[in-house]
Amino acid sequence: MSYDAWIILTGSLVGISCGMIGCFLILRRMAMLADAISHTVLLGIVGAYIVSNAISGINMLIGALIVGLLTAYFVQLLDSSGVQTDAAIGVVFTSLFAIGVILISVFADRVHIDAQHALMGEIAFVPWDLITIFGIEGPRAVYLLGAVLVIVIILIGLFYKEIKVCSFDPQMAVALGIPIMFIHYLLMGMVSISTVAAFDAVGAILVVAMLIGPGATAYLLTDRLSVMLLISAIVGVVSAVAGYYVAVLLNVSIAGSMAMVVGIIFALVFVFSPTHGLMSKWIGRFQSRKEAGVEQGL
Repeated sequence: MSYDAWIILTGSLVGISCGMIGCFLILRRMAMLADAISHTVLLGIVGAYIVSNAISGINMLIGALIVGLLTAYFVQLLDSSGVQTDAAIGVVFTSLFAIGVILISVFADRVHIDAQHALMGEIAFVPWDLITIFGIEGPRAVYLLGAVLVIVIILIGLFYKEIKVCSFDPQMAVALGIPIMFIHYLLMGMVSISTVAAFDAVGAILVVAMLIGPGATAYLLTDRLSVMLLISAIVGVVSAVAGYYVAVLLNVSIAGSMAMVVGIIFALVFVFSPTHGLMSKWIGRFQSRKEAGVEQGL
């Protein structure tokens, strides 16, 4: 594959995995918790480096998974103690992220981990970091993201009904005996591993954009969860492809351009969606007023 194709494939894998997970986060009104986890996994990555003295895929995944679940647990703990959810997310997010930044400066100042790298990443370097698996050479990030995507699809397939019920009607889930806390932390685990898999290549900003934007866009276009998952994956891929060529054309950040395209697609759907868009609502209000005027005239 060409240099361009590897970058586009990397962005597309991020868009698909994060987009599908984002659908459930949108339905459960937990989008900002995903934002928090995408930043606090920095602490998990640094912690994994301190323990193992190496930066490898499995170490980062384990560290990020632990810190991601801790983030969700601390937010849940503060929320159940009477702290407002947004305040709880803000306190946990900033505290754990700050600890990660401090640990970087103290223990990991000689490796390629820093706050700027964590936020922006550098997807342009992906095609140069190659490994060989089963005799096939390819970028490390592509193999890691591909493996995470397979895990996410398998977990969604295995627990689709349970996640669906918990997302739409938690009280019914409790009545049916579904372990809602297990499903909650399962989702947080998927967010954590997806985030850290994309962390080195694309940075936290694009991860947040892909976790929220495609799912929010799909939410405006359909009322069926299965279709919503498909649309979010398509939006993620389109954003990656279009964002790359915009970055090449304007000579700007590739990850930033992909995130920008996600926002543009959402804005267009927000205005022109046939069911939930602003235009359809304006037209519906105009027709209602017109019909009301006709009835009053009669």
